[in-house]
Amino acid sequence: MSETAEAIGAEPDEAGRVAGAEDAEEMPEEQAAEPDDDLLVREGDIAGDYLERLLDILDYDGDIDLDVEAGRAVVSIDGGEDLDKLVGPRGNVLEALQELTRLAVQQETGTRSRLMLDIAGWRADRREELRELGRSTAESVRASGEKVRLQPMSPFERKVVHDAVATVDGVTSESEGEEPKRRVVVLPA
Repeated sequence: MSETAEAIGAEPDEAGRVAGAEDAEEMPEEQAAEPDDDLLVREGDIAGDYLERLLDILDYDGDIDLDVEAGRAVVSIDGGEDLDKLVGPRGNVLEALQELTRLAVQQETGTRSRLMLDIAGWRADRREELRELGRSTAESVRASGEKVRLQPMSPFERKVVHDAVATVDGVTSESEGEEPKRRVVVLPA
């Protein structure tokens, strides 16, 4: 079983594909190892500086918190009035800012970053909503025996739903479609 399959707790199909694996971040073999904490702290510092400059340019207030969790740098911005504008509808602006921040870190370090950005607690709140959606959908599919297609979601959102579905016996999940309309499908096992 591949490391990706083990990481998401799934078995590969006949072609060796793993449901939900397309949502796992792909990294070349030499970068697949967990980065050390010093590199992650450095990534967080670079990201914090980048985001602080951005907030200054926008004239927004916000407190930047840096942390390392589950093998990735995590940066949170909280405390400002206009921060919801940096989240955008369904987190679209947040996703774009996260990618820009990752690029700034990559430019400085020379390695691809898996940094996670949260603004005004949006991602943490959304994660909880998606866990509940995944669990309740999985239980509904188990009871009805009918598959359910969810709304299109970002890779972050799909990963959370796949993880939640995996906690319910008798059901499985997979992703279908192409970005930006890729969605989770929950089906009986």
